[in-house]
Amino acid sequence: MKLLCFHSFQVTIIFGDMIQWLKDQFPQIAKHYATYAANFRRKEIPAKTILLREGEVARKLFFIEQGCMRIWFNDDGRDITMQFFFEGSCVASYESLRTGQPGLYTLETLEPCIVHEIDKDDFDRMEKEIPAIRDEMESFIYRRWFYYQKLFLSRIRDTPQQRYKILGADHPHIIDRVPQHYIASYLGITSVSLSRIKNKV
Repeated sequence: MKLLCFHSFQVTIIFGDMIQWLKDQFPQIAKHYATYAANFRRKEIPAKTILLREGEVARKLFFIEQGCMRIWFNDDGRDITMQFFFEGSCVASYESLRTGQPGLYTLETLEPCIVHEIDKDDFDRMEKEIPAIRDEMESFIYRRWFYYQKLFLSRIRDTPQQRYKILGADHPHIIDRVPQHYIASYLGITSVSLSRIKNKV
């Protein structure tokens, strides 16, 4: 674990990196990052680590500097992947974080990850002190909600082969980086079915 502080040359580089990839999706957080930097903890996390289990109450947000994560839930013994997250993403069980209710998903690293972690109470204080950050996060949550709407409709409307083609067109990095059985879980099919679809495509 590497804690973020301002007493080493290495941290100056980390600070710069953090600002750089926060600017793309969270410019308000990047703008005020220096004020709250001490609340972020930089951690190196192994692959296949559970950061939040389905049914637990979320107490942290994670900003991914490096690596890949997924959220998934258990459907009567079946592993259903809902979304993948890569560098520059902010990840949390937002519903649980906002309401204090048990989370609906498990959050898991797929690759070794470097994250910047912040506790809910610290982030709540940031949002209270700087309303623009709350507005920014609400916009982000709306975009995520729209993503889930599209995923839900695709599961109803599109064939598995169509879903795979859409995934390859819209998110080719997922095809390149994520193991096949997780992609199958995301598409709602078996690994065998995915292999057949890939052969056809």
